[in-house]
Amino acid sequence: MKETTAIGLMSGSSLDGLDIALVRFKEEGEHYDFQILAAETLPYPDLWKRQLAEAFHKQPEELAQLDKDYGRYLGEQVLAFAKKHNAHPDFVASHGHTIFHRPEERYTLQIGDGQALAKACGFTVVNDFRTEDVGKGGQGAPLVPIGDKLLFGDYEMCLNIGGIANISYDDNGRRIAYDLCIANQALNYLANMNDLDYDKDGELARSGEVDHTLLKKLNNLPFFIQDPPKSMGREFFEANQKSLLQGLSVPDMLATFVEHIALQISIPISLLPKGKILVTGGGARNKFLMERLQARTKHEVVIPKKEIIDYKEALIFAFLGLRRLEGKTNVLASVTGAESDSCSGRIWRTILGN
Repeated sequence: MKETTAIGLMSGSSLDGLDIALVRFKEEGEHYDFQILAAETLPYPDLWKRQLAEAFHKQPEELAQLDKDYGRYLGEQVLAFAKKHNAHPDFVASHGHTIFHRPEERYTLQIGDGQALAKACGFTVVNDFRTEDVGKGGQGAPLVPIGDKLLFGDYEMCLNIGGIANISYDDNGRRIAYDLCIANQALNYLANMNDLDYDKDGELARSGEVDHTLLKKLNNLPFFIQDPPKSMGREFFEANQKSLLQGLSVPDMLATFVEHIALQISIPISLLPKGKILVTGGGARNKFLMERLQARTKHEVVIPKKEIIDYKEALIFAFLGLRRLEGKTNVLASVTGAESDSCSGRIWRTILGN
């Protein structure tokens, strides 16, 4: 049985921080076991939070410099984490931070320059997992379903509620997955209006009332009746929903958006056979959202242990890196709609001190 140790990095659109996980994989053929050896969420300093939030509006030359600076920042965090845990990973796999996601234009951008990252940490790096699939006409997202299938196959469905909510499940042997709706990206935006980083346990939303006029506007956007494959990025929120979030109290807007999320998750999964749905990401910690979701679905909503809630995506990006280095499929065309499966990701090798 082969063993590999890797570090996975994930930065979500909700800007909660950088998730970093040290993972050991044991593999025999297509059977994998994993153990998260250490994991942390590193909150972004105010400077980085501001720069990442504003990157969407930067000029190309500014964005190119930010790409390199952010790659170096990631490498520094990896090196500090590895030293803290006396870790010597075989490689680092980084999702990067998504700035643009426009698959209909065959364009997606996750910053965090791989060469700068590798030079700063001294380990082999795999990054840029989306570009190849988008170039093949795919959505380039979601990317985690190969991990859902091979690492979390005991669950009928895997639901991740981060900045964006997405679902993954098997349909007659084919893995299907797609983005469902904006989630924590909007909830955190609203919480910020009350000088909060986020709405802890959904208590502010719980105190509000659902505004059915706003709810109807949120639900009536064309994306929600499109068939998969489909994905969304920050552009969707900026262009379609942000302007709707005004004229009401923050608790009422939060209550309404929570109901919108629960509804958009429950509609497609109501068509699937009854089973267990694994819920991860920051949204799994929102008790009010979980209550509203359970109230709307016949499925058993399973909230796993803390390390899986918080670090499943970092874990799976480490897994994607492993599959890339082994020359195995890590992006599924059945999920993204691309012309073929991909073994995706750019590999950067360096020596510490170079």
